[in-house]
Amino acid sequence: MTVSIGFLGGLGEIGRNCAVLEIDGRLALIDCGLMFPDEDMLGVDLVLPDFTSILERPDDLECVVLTHGHEDHIGSLGYLLREVNVPVFGTSLSVELARSRLEELGVAPQLRPVEKREWMESGPFKFALIGVAHSVPQATGVVFDTPEGLIMHSGDFKLDPTPVDGLPTDLATFAGFGRQGVRLLLADSTNAERPGFVPSEATVGPKLNQIVAGATGRVIIACFASHVHRVQQAVDAVLADDRHFALLGRSMLRNVEVATGLGLLQVPDERVKTVDQLLEMDPGQTAVICTGSQGEPFAALSLMASGEHRSIKLEAGDTVILSATPIPGNETKVSRVINNLLRQDVAVFHGRNAPVHVSGHAAQEELKTFYNVIAPQSVIPVHGEYRHLVANAAVAREVGIEDVHVCEDGDRVVLENGKITVEREALPAGLVYLDGSGIGDVEAVLRDRRHLADDGVMVLTVGLDMHSGKILIGPDVDSHGVTGDSEEIHKLVADRIIEAIGELELPTDLDTVRRTVRSATGRKIKQELRRRPVVYPVVIEV
Repeated sequence: MTVSIGFLGGLGEIGRNCAVLEIDGRLALIDCGLMFPDEDMLGVDLVLPDFTSILERPDDLECVVLTHGHEDHIGSLGYLLREVNVPVFGTSLSVELARSRLEELGVAPQLRPVEKREWMESGPFKFALIGVAHSVPQATGVVFDTPEGLIMHSGDFKLDPTPVDGLPTDLATFAGFGRQGVRLLLADSTNAERPGFVPSEATVGPKLNQIVAGATGRVIIACFASHVHRVQQAVDAVLADDRHFALLGRSMLRNVEVATGLGLLQVPDERVKTVDQLLEMDPGQTAVICTGSQGEPFAALSLMASGEHRSIKLEAGDTVILSATPIPGNETKVSRVINNLLRQDVAVFHGRNAPVHVSGHAAQEELKTFYNVIAPQSVIPVHGEYRHLVANAAVAREVGIEDVHVCEDGDRVVLENGKITVEREALPAGLVYLDGSGIGDVEAVLRDRRHLADDGVMVLTVGLDMHSGKILIGPDVDSHGVTGDSEEIHKLVADRIIEAIGELELPTDLDTVRRTVRSATGRKIKQELRRRPVVYPVVIEV
């Protein structure tokens, strides 16, 4: 029986993690994540995997299996399940983090919480989740028992020796499967270029305690809302300094509620205040734990940094801690926030100037240990930019694994009769954009937006008698983002339009005049400014 695994996202970028396992004509997705847009994706809110290959055969989709609850692994679920609603398996925290987002999109999800190391079956798929240490509780790898042997997915993981919750990566269970024989391992590549080991999450807490204890004014701590262990250490730090605190950010409030309900986070109700209550207190006795560590324009931290937050005004003596590292593509936005904070004479601590963050992904020596424990026959690096995949492949080969395949989005790996074949570009796996108008392949729209951003736009209005060619209105020229000396350029363009219309054969028509106006304007601007703005002719038949 043929077994295959295809990649719809996550191999060549950070985010959009989504793989599709096929057994006996049935499909199971491993994760269903999104990616946040780069700065050149103008007007795009989110970037999703291309689900075309799934939606072309919706009746074949059996289930979705989640490795953990980060947005780059669960964020696209709602957009898929609106089209084909199937059971979603994951740990209790993973499915609960997904629930509210799904319900917001009008999906009545079939969420199935799963205990670690418990074998589950759905159609031809038999699988078990294996606990790993990561930057969200209850993160897991997953192993599938297939007709071609065990296929294992590491999920996002690190080998943290002293995790905050006392639950390290379950190497004993991974080793047990390794002794059975793992046919194929899909392994996290995010930190594969980084030598050595990643520090333990437990190292962050003492530094947060030190910074908070030394702060004289209000303390603001920004981190990922899903990083429950980091939120717990932030809470512990402000409590140790006898401060009251507020939680800011929609996802922060939601995730804290979910995590406390599951017993994964301890937050004393009597210490939690509203922002209005905090403002009535001595700033040196208060703190705010919020989202916004990625420089999101409308997040609380960004608004505070720009002085636009409706309630909290930062003052000299306040302390801000960005306890996160920028997601690729967010570096400029985070840098802008830091600069704006410093302009307000605020003390700022972040990953570049203080040990207030550690990664949740395994570095090279951890990957080597993982490979030696499992001893898989074959390895495919997943989750990372192409350079990360290549680096991970080199690590696998370094420990003696010879059958290593570097794949990209759209590739499919076929396991049949003990052999592995890689089919390149077998599945549609392009970027699917979500903006205010909905979901779609808006690459053409993005090109236009970039064009507008780079060269501006000119609007030309002219009215004429199509029989005589006499111009009765205009030409009126308006421009945005083309030149600072618009008056002179507008006159040159208007003169060229008059000249071009005078060269037309008569009688003429609207389409001919539009083409003439557009062409004459474009050439004149290119001649004068070496630019190519978007030219929009408005021609009125009088």
